[in-house]
Amino acid sequence: MVIVRADRVGKKFSIGSETVRAVDNVSLEIGSGELVVLVGASGSGKSTLLNLIGGLERVDGGSLTVLDTDMRKASEAALARMRLTRVGFVFQDFNLVKDLTLAENVSLPLEGAGVPRKKARETARSALARVGLKGLDDRFPVEVSGGQQQRAAIARAVVGERELILADEPTGALDSATGREIMELLSGLQRDGVTIVLSTHNPANMEFGDQVIELRDGRRLSPATAPDGAAC
Repeated sequence: MVIVRADRVGKKFSIGSETVRAVDNVSLEIGSGELVVLVGASGSGKSTLLNLIGGLERVDGGSLTVLDTDMRKASEAALARMRLTRVGFVFQDFNLVKDLTLAENVSLPLEGAGVPRKKARETARSALARVGLKGLDDRFPVEVSGGQQQRAAIARAVVGERELILADEPTGALDSATGREIMELLSGLQRDGVTIVLSTHNPANMEFGDQVIELRDGRRLSPATAPDGAAC
């Protein structure tokens, strides 16, 4: 089953009198249960492509289908519902609400989707246990390490059995050892059937990808370059 299909997708931004093609004529196909790694330098278009897939930005060229949804034609309400129930996001800076406990943070999308609070909190605790944070439900973000905060952010992304995770530089704010733990966690979720698309500037993360897609100046390069210089 194809989860994401992009055909000559483009996205332009105007900066003053200049037009920047953040994503330029990119085509790709991502199957169910794949882990896809987007690589490239800062400004290569990785984050913009993730935002297009997640419906945070609108495609202005080509076609893009995500979870059988036409991302150019879908209403804002339909895209918001998809993000709330089917697509999870993980960010470099965790984006946890500092005044909420880890369990409260993880239950936010469930409560937003109308799940009763008690059931949402129970589900959130199960999601935290799934990512190795059992027993830390009532801690606040400031009371746990950066790696544990990112684990909580991943729990929030998968809670409610969402089918697709989009992770923008999920290891960027972590040391190399903790970053590898997070990649191994994401790889484990993939083995459970979750489809994952992540961006990274770290070549070591490429080894986890079923597909490695390299972007430069908004364009897809083929083939991507592995850390040792070999094509992959």
